[in-house]
Amino acid sequence: MNIVACVKQVPDTEALIKVKPDGSGIEEGGIKWVMNPYDEFGVEEALKLKEKLGGEVTVVSVGPARTMETIRTALAMGAEKGIHIDDPALYNADAYTTANALAAAIKEIPYDIIFCGQRAIDGDMGQVGSILAELLDIPQCTIVTKLDVGDGKATAVKPIEGAQLVLETSLPCVITAQKGLNEPRYASLPGIMKAKKKPVDVKNAAALGISVEPKAKIEKMTPPPARPPGKIIEGEDPAAKAAEVIRLLREEAKVI
Repeated sequence: MNIVACVKQVPDTEALIKVKPDGSGIEEGGIKWVMNPYDEFGVEEALKLKEKLGGEVTVVSVGPARTMETIRTALAMGAEKGIHIDDPALYNADAYTTANALAAAIKEIPYDIIFCGQRAIDGDMGQVGSILAELLDIPQCTIVTKLDVGDGKATAVKPIEGAQLVLETSLPCVITAQKGLNEPRYASLPGIMKAKKKPVDVKNAAALGISVEPKAKIEKMTPPPARPPGKIIEGEDPAAKAAEVIRLLREEAKVI
């Protein structure tokens, strides 16, 4: 089985994010970059499927040179090869442009199933996997927490409000992974050493024959407003303090 796992490199969840003074983006200096956590679930499921049914896993990613580290992480986990789409015109691209680049690269290789994270924790759009499926004209199952693949079809479970939805689709298809699908493995030391020798094909937009004209762009980023300091209500009378809390909630916070 030919399995594809799409991954994105994002800032570490513990990184302190600062917006540039001009609002054009974030300050990237000093940030630790990691594989998008939801993409880790996709890579792990791809590896489990390979171990069950045989075949190989190809990792595909769009991003600058540092993205190679994330691709190598997936290779160290057990993927066989990678495709790195490295083009300055695609850095920080919108969801459609990113999906279009991924689709162009994936069209050049055989694939039976494609895994993506259900969203990236930086832009938090949750659109790339669905757009990728549309561009490839194949079915999609999104926000999947359980998956079974066999006999040319996939059965997926996704949570909905108060229940679970069971979907069945033919292959090839796109699966977007949600927390709970699996527990991603750690790369072993032998895996890390082997990853250094695994092939990664580097392509740019021209090689893929795609347009880099954005469909959408971020006009400006602004940090969230600073939270006002908390208030301590002084006094010895519990009833009076409770009344003051109610007054503040009604007149200042305006939540009641």
